[in-house]
Parts: sequence; structure tokens; C-alpha cells
Amino acid sequence: MADGTDSGAGSMAEGLDAGLCKEFVESLEISGAAISVFSGLSPASMVCASDAVAARIDELQFDLGEGPRWEALQTRRPVLLPDVRRGPHAAWPVFAESLLELDVSALFVFPLVLGALDIGVAELYRSESGPLSQTEQSTAVQLADEATWLLLRQLLTLAPGDGTDAPADDSPLSRREIHQATGMVLAQAGTSARDALLLMRAYAFAQGRTVREVARDVVSRGLDFTPGGD
Repeated sequence: MADGTDSGAGSMAEGLDAGLCKEFVESLEISGAAISVFSGLSPASMVCASDAVAARIDELQFDLGEGPRWEALQTRRPVLLPDVRRGPHAAWPVFAESLLELDVSALFVFPLVLGALDIGVAELYRSESGPLSQTEQSTAVQLADEATWLLLRQLLTLAPGDGTDAPADDSPLSRREIHQATGMVLAQAGTSARDALLLMRAYAFAQGRTVREVARDVVSRGLDFTPGGD
């Protein structure tokens, strides 16, 4: 079974709920996994990634606002891509092109849903192409259900604390700056939180940067989205 690790995987997997990603990697023939929450109960956040590649797959889709994770969230059904390098992927061409730079040949995204609640997604990748077996698909669905319940319980019982359980601001698992910047752009542009994030995404894409880097400039007041501003 693939171990799904590289030189940076150890530190990457030490974030919140690292065991959730570990369960997928140890139970399936995959190279790595990442889990993100998108529930209205909590801002969009990556809760774990087994390695740097898994984290990059997650971040690319977050930055670009396109990719199979969004399809899985919209349809509430798994998106199974046993040979993701074969295209064209008309629904997400930019993500597909960016994916060519990573050691990813297969991608499997499972929505984390419970009744009418959409909690997030589990993104699984494999360095070699090939489908998940029926048994593996069943196992992945079971693991996704278990992760959904665990994350929902955590989201419903979140209590103000001292922040000791939160990832550091410079951690790949933290999007604190992005959330803070979204609020600032919202005020600057006089728009909704969703449109504020879209503004940052568009700017990041046009500049060839990540949303995290753009957010950092917004928070440091080096970038302003006020109409007519710099």
C-alpha cells in the first residue's frame, strides 16, 4: 500500500484531525489524502493533509475556484478520475493544467454530507493511474461517513479557547489570514463575503500568485480593493 508521504509529510500531517487523513491512506491503495470543511458552521478550512502534494491539490482548487471538489460538493456524489491526466476537462481547464505539474495520475473526491448538510470533501490522489476497486469505493464511502460525523460534532461543539489547538498562522493548514482578508475586502469593496473571496481569487490568478499571498498583502494593507484604489 502506498504510504503517501514525502520529506514534508510528517509535519503536514500534524495538524487538526490528522488521523482522518491517515485512515484513508492506510485503508486504501492511494498516495495521499486531504480533507476540507465547507460547512456554513465554519469558514472553509483544510483540516488535514497527508503530504505536500495532497495539500497543494486542495489549495489549487481553493485558489482557482474550480476543480472536481466543487463538482462533488454541487452534485453531492463522488467524482472518480482514474486517469486524471486524460482530458479535456472542460469544467476545470485551469486546474487540470496546473495538476500536470504534480505527481498525480488519479484523483478521487468524496463529498462529506449528512442529510441536507454539506460538511466538506475528502480528496484522495494516486501517483499511478487506475480506478478504485468496488471494495475500496465502499471503504472510502464508509470512511467519508465517519469523517463527516466526527467533523460535524466538532463544528457543533466549537468553543472559544486559547487557540492552542489551532494551526499556526504560517501552517499550510491555516487560512486565518484569508478569512481576515475576506472581511477587509468585504468592507473595502462593499460586497458580500463570497464576492470578496472571488475578487481575491481573480486577482491571485491574474498575478500568478496564491490566494494566501494576496490575503497577506491585504492584511498588511499593501493591497486595497476599494473601488478606484490601488
